[in-house]
Amino acid sequence: MDSPTSRWRPRLPRKRGRWAAGLAALVVLAGGGTWTAVADDSGPAVQREDRMLRLDGVPIDTSYFTAGGSERRPAVLIGHGFGGSKADARAQAQKLAADGYAVMTWSARGFGKTGGEISLNAPDAEVKDVSGLIDWLAGRPEVELDGKGDPRVGLTGVSYGGAVSLLAAGHDKRVDAVAPVITYWNLADALFPDGVFKKLWAGIFVTTGGGCRQLEKQLCEMYERVAVSGKPDAAARELLTERSPVAVADRIKVPALIVQGQSDSLFPLDHADAMAKAISGNGAPVSVDWIAGGHDGGDAEGDRITSRVGSWFDRYLKEDKGADTGPAFRVTRTGGIDSTDGAAQQRGASSDGYPGLRSEGEKIALTGGEQTFHNPAGASPPAISAVPGLGGGLSQLSSFGVGLSLDFPGQYARFDSRPLAESVRVTGAPTVRVNVTADSGSGGGDAVLFGKVYDVSPDGKQQVLPSQLVTAHRITPAQQGRPIELTLPAVDHELDSGHRLRLVLSATDLGYASPAAPATYTASLEGPLNLPTAPEVRTASTALPWWTWGLPAAAVVIAAALLLSARRRTATPAPDPALADVPLQITGLSKKYAKSADRYAVRELSFRVEKGQVLGLLGPNGAGKTTTLRMLMGLITPDDGDIRVFGHAIRPGAPVLSRVGSFVEGAGFLPHLSGRANLELYWQATGRPAEDSHIEEALEIAGLGDALARAVRTYSQGMRQRLAIAQAMLGMPDLLILDEPTNGLDPPQIREMRDVMIRYAAGGRTVIVSSHLLSEVEQSCTHLVVMDRGRLVQAGPVAEITGSGDMLLVTTAREVTEPLVEKIAALPGIGSAVRTGDGLGLLVRLDGATSSELITELVRLDLPLTGVGPHRRLEDAFLTLISGGSA
Repeated sequence: MDSPTSRWRPRLPRKRGRWAAGLAALVVLAGGGTWTAVADDSGPAVQREDRMLRLDGVPIDTSYFTAGGSERRPAVLIGHGFGGSKADARAQAQKLAADGYAVMTWSARGFGKTGGEISLNAPDAEVKDVSGLIDWLAGRPEVELDGKGDPRVGLTGVSYGGAVSLLAAGHDKRVDAVAPVITYWNLADALFPDGVFKKLWAGIFVTTGGGCRQLEKQLCEMYERVAVSGKPDAAARELLTERSPVAVADRIKVPALIVQGQSDSLFPLDHADAMAKAISGNGAPVSVDWIAGGHDGGDAEGDRITSRVGSWFDRYLKEDKGADTGPAFRVTRTGGIDSTDGAAQQRGASSDGYPGLRSEGEKIALTGGEQTFHNPAGASPPAISAVPGLGGGLSQLSSFGVGLSLDFPGQYARFDSRPLAESVRVTGAPTVRVNVTADSGSGGGDAVLFGKVYDVSPDGKQQVLPSQLVTAHRITPAQQGRPIELTLPAVDHELDSGHRLRLVLSATDLGYASPAAPATYTASLEGPLNLPTAPEVRTASTALPWWTWGLPAAAVVIAAALLLSARRRTATPAPDPALADVPLQITGLSKKYAKSADRYAVRELSFRVEKGQVLGLLGPNGAGKTTTLRMLMGLITPDDGDIRVFGHAIRPGAPVLSRVGSFVEGAGFLPHLSGRANLELYWQATGRPAEDSHIEEALEIAGLGDALARAVRTYSQGMRQRLAIAQAMLGMPDLLILDEPTNGLDPPQIREMRDVMIRYAAGGRTVIVSSHLLSEVEQSCTHLVVMDRGRLVQAGPVAEITGSGDMLLVTTAREVTEPLVEKIAALPGIGSAVRTGDGLGLLVRLDGATSSELITELVRLDLPLTGVGPHRRLEDAFLTLISGGSA
């Protein structure tokens, strides 16, 4: 029997072959595509091709990323989250392309510039679109094939994109590996857990998708029906289930890296558990990774997960048997705060096998007899646990013994343990057997309860709800009056000795719909609380044990390096008083690529920036712009040369960097907070006095107006960019560095961003902007630095750089006739002559003649001259400089 990772592919049945050919015929290009270089300075140049594909009559907006030569390579498709677009996956796509993959991103139906309605990953819509994209990849000459029409392809994506990755693997046998991130296994279970409507998340979900105007009609009708009744029906569950990966569970037989979030009340850990069991049960390799963040916020561990996904594809797409795909199970554990920078300390714990959520563990006795509590009329006021957009921050704090939760007296039953004799690490979903009844005098019917387990401090004054999670339970009349088992939230949480456990069964929760009719519930325990502990999951050792041998060895290595390298510096150079008023001076700056002995990213770069200047940093991809900015911000150390900011040498963490503000690749904001609240929270995190923020000045320059009071989730892309720049301007830094600040903006938004930069520099400060929009640089910058292949090509005022050349603008007092234009064009040494739009001038290209010779001839022809001067766009000058020829 062939293994799941085998490169062997069975021949497709003739029927399927005809279907694939027919689908391929529907892929109609709306245009030839647009190629854009998107390279990072640190690796091979990555090219991006944007094109609109038409699949089943729907325009699908795509981007295709490749790097290197024309040799064949595996392909990767990256889906985006709900409410997003292909742009969200750009950074990961560029990295995978640089690592040797052909990568495609796309905006799903109803999102970005893609047409069609949102049908929540319907098999005949969004899932079929993925098969169409795979067909397109099969026709690319640089994509590796396993057979005719069968490219070697992996799929990954976050949330909505993760689900379509799994669905595609179940519907299309050509998929070879998947890596879904914080996604769902059954959307019905996510939004209707145990038959209880998760109203807050469902409302956010629909609103994020643009509401009913974007949703497929039957989905909108289903949502409105459930939202009004407050209770999901069988048709609603069936509709969502058939569009979920669980519907094709027995057909997903490819290696799967499953990444799920601990801070996730939308798609909790039990979804990853279900998909891991199903896919491994099909015989495919599976690894599970529980990250610190999730849909509620927290640390998404982006760099680590991107790297692990890349390694997963290296192993199962490139067939690199040496690729480290990581352990079968890993969980990120947070404990304590780093006193040096206030960052949460994280360590990974792992095991050679996935333990599941119901491993053997501790049985904890709870006290508290039979208790009666009430569901209030209208289910209000509700208890509070997770709050989407806010709960993530709280769930992170729960690891530090801090949290927020609220249960109203009379609306819950509570059962407590004795103080723990020793610490216990809970890894999985606790369970407990209870007996629940609903008072028939209050209407009887279903009892809707919300189970949660608190970590209570020894003095009883502090209770923490791990990851702010609860589980919803609908207990029908048939289940009432007899013992039933409740599964509680799956978590990874350390309970310290002396702490108590508190089980709470609440009648209400803010995130869910409880019955509107008042009811009285009675609950009692039928056994202990079972805590899964997964002892085989071992936390990585802290750094302390290696000191005994590591420090002496490190000292020897460092001493040898200092002796052998003449370029090592033992101390930061003293400030240069002569440069105290100079925002930036770079002298002889050089930096080699990490894996190359003779290839430079930046070589012998020198230039100076004065106060009040808006400096444009220009250069083709691979010119060294990004590397220069990283060195300037102290993120990487140069091999040679000197960077001085106001006379102070730049080193990582240099105090003078407090006078530098930067905007690189956008900023992350809490979507449910207002723009002002986000900025205030960011400044508080710096630990600097509030009066030093100059927030009002930054906001005035950014020009956000009344939008500051609105939630960031309502902002347009242009407003988010301006808010990010306002964040960079907090404290009014004397030097502001902006890397591609106009990315993703439309022309009016670009014009607004230009005005922001000009206003900021008008106050005597300095702005350095790296951009590929030459027309914008020409209009907003006062000075330019042009780089190519790591070296300085030219530096100086914009007018000086664009003013040189062989194109002259001749202005006249009266309109120039066509016969006269022809005479001028025929003059010796004149390449061409063209009238300007208003007819009162000429654009004359010299081809051997000098400007004085031209003027003499024009006077001889009795042309009433009012002016003669150089005329050249920045684009012409730029192309001339980097090509070494004339534009």
